[in-house]
Amino acid sequence: MGFPSCRSHVDEGAPADTKVQLLSPPMSTPCIITVAITGSLPRKENNPAVPISVAEQVESTHAAYEAGASLVHLHVRNDDQTPTSNPQRFAEVQAGIARHCPGMIIQFSTGGRSGNGLERGGMLHLGPDMASLTTGSCNFPAMVYMNPPDLILHLAEQMRNHAVKPEIEAFDLSMLYQAVRLAEEGVLPNPLHIQFVFGVKNAMPALRNVLEFQVAELKRLKPDATWAAAGIGRHQLEVNHWTLELGGHCRTGLEDNVRYDATRLAASNAELVARVADLCGKYDRHPASCEEARALLRLRPAA
Repeated sequence: MGFPSCRSHVDEGAPADTKVQLLSPPMSTPCIITVAITGSLPRKENNPAVPISVAEQVESTHAAYEAGASLVHLHVRNDDQTPTSNPQRFAEVQAGIARHCPGMIIQFSTGGRSGNGLERGGMLHLGPDMASLTTGSCNFPAMVYMNPPDLILHLAEQMRNHAVKPEIEAFDLSMLYQAVRLAEEGVLPNPLHIQFVFGVKNAMPALRNVLEFQVAELKRLKPDATWAAAGIGRHQLEVNHWTLELGGHCRTGLEDNVRYDATRLAASNAELVARVADLCGKYDRHPASCEEARALLRLRPAA
């Protein structure tokens, strides 16, 4: 599978002369594997492995961490499985992950399905490493994903105030250009980190040439930026392949796809992470350790 993320690469039982070799950095290029464990939509009825409670979310994240994930994207739920932006829930999950997954990058979602208006950023004072930020509005399968300019500015300001790095979730091409503009105006910090999201019905289709164009534009406009890509539903695996080949970072998890393939449900978030970790070697990549991921994203060291 390559090196598990966030674990030491040293075999403590190895002879002294081999430890230096094991400490040598991998020659391949690191890939940050993000695990999106829960989301706002999947329920136990869709896949019993979807983690809902705080304990389930911490346990699922820990298994994904052991499988190679160095970043976790978090939504939280009420006991009845409905989505919420409740800061207390975020605090409990954050504390559990920090305790059981040392060094893992914790990213909160400020997505529109979890709350309304300003409450979407009501947990940012907890100081996660990162938080998602969508820089425009678009259509979703049965709703308009509303991100008006004043809300974008408010969320960006809250992230800046609490030293939280935004991950720009781009569901449409215009969101890339808006992120670049906001960075040039000083609203967003440089270097940018962009997550291109493909396959949401009524939003950006999962087409490789579209990803290639967006990556080229990002490199032209913000050559120091980093990027990742996510494929929703049946597009998850093909987008993982494209991203690894093009040099980006990968996202997987039950939020985006409750199935492993057309024949069965995914057994866990860890199973989906392990598949990406296994793919890395095919493209001369390796799962980034937490330290590598933090360095690539210009994040502060873990507490």
